[in-house]
Amino acid sequence: MSRKMNWFVGLGILVATLNSCAKPDAQADKRWYKGNLHTHSYWSDGDDYPEMIMDWYKTNGYQFVALSEHNIIADHEKWVSIAGDSLRKAALTKYRDRFGDQWVEDQLDAEGLKIRLKTLEEYRPLFEDPGQFLIIQSEEITNQLGDKPLHLNATNLRELIEPQQGESVVEVLQKSIDAVRAQRERTGTPMIVHLNHPNFHYAVSLEDMIALQGEQFFEVFNGHPQVHNQGDSLHIGTEEMWDLVNIAYLKQNKPLLFALGTDDSHHYHRKGRTWSNAGRGWVMVRADTLSPDAIISALEAGDFYASTGVTLSELSVAGGTMKLSVAPEPGVHYTIRFYGGLSGEDHTSLLAEHEGTSASYTMEPNVIFMRAKVLSDKPHPNPIESLDTEMAWTQPVLNRG
Repeated sequence: MSRKMNWFVGLGILVATLNSCAKPDAQADKRWYKGNLHTHSYWSDGDDYPEMIMDWYKTNGYQFVALSEHNIIADHEKWVSIAGDSLRKAALTKYRDRFGDQWVEDQLDAEGLKIRLKTLEEYRPLFEDPGQFLIIQSEEITNQLGDKPLHLNATNLRELIEPQQGESVVEVLQKSIDAVRAQRERTGTPMIVHLNHPNFHYAVSLEDMIALQGEQFFEVFNGHPQVHNQGDSLHIGTEEMWDLVNIAYLKQNKPLLFALGTDDSHHYHRKGRTWSNAGRGWVMVRADTLSPDAIISALEAGDFYASTGVTLSELSVAGGTMKLSVAPEPGVHYTIRFYGGLSGEDHTSLLAEHEGTSASYTMEPNVIFMRAKVLSDKPHPNPIESLDTEMAWTQPVLNRG
């Protein structure tokens, strides 16, 4: 076995051990932090200023956000043109009203009015507050292979990673994953890479995902209206894809794949099913501090869940038993389902279903891994596809019993 494969298997055992054997009281000194790891601004193809976006997330109860622009980091001079665009003119008015004329830097040239975008280091002090709000540098490494858009997010990276070239989907994605891991090793900075929206243009197939090495995260929910989270008559949805990848990963002695909820927000002035808005999906991460290192560490340990609105008040795994409770809202009905991969099966099965706000499940010997999903009948305030009600997904855990 190669040194690289040894590392992957070792990590998988470590993650499984942490998830399967940790006592609930070991989490007593940690707290939950709400965050979005996929966000866009004028720095790439979003339609608002990064300060306005950070202001929205902080005001709406998030503790961390990663601005993940396409193939760019907000660390140099960049200007956005305003002339002739009514939406940008309206956005500029809101920007000036919120931050003042002294903050806004403009210029007139032959093309008309332009506004200088602030760098991350310039606007970071306006929002960051120890233990309360954190901005994590990120990049959406973006490439195109024929008609297939191939996107991965690198979270907490130090330097820009250029689009990677290759002859196949797997080769392009693998080079991006390897580039992030190489930067992490070289800089000593914790960072992760996750696969974005595999069903966007149906660019990344199940077989492509299974072939990847070192890919531990992907988006089971993405709030962009064109990503096809639920698939179609010819393509499976991301949740089914997640389970099938994990069945295949375990056969290959790879670590389990974890699932994120993200906004992939681009549009901040128009709202509805046809726009990519903020506030649709997020992760709740349990960490001892609000810092990039602690958030990355918790994500890699699988100590988080993805949500489109459901909040958990309890989540623990010990001795092969998962326990969870929902923080209930008045008048809302909840269904808690446990799914698992069974020995010898090529698909996951519904292991148990409970109506109410609390449930637990203990894995039988023939259950290889399990995860939970919480469904509610509360309407999502701004849904996409037919995902009309709020829900949450825990991370899968291995059976070490």
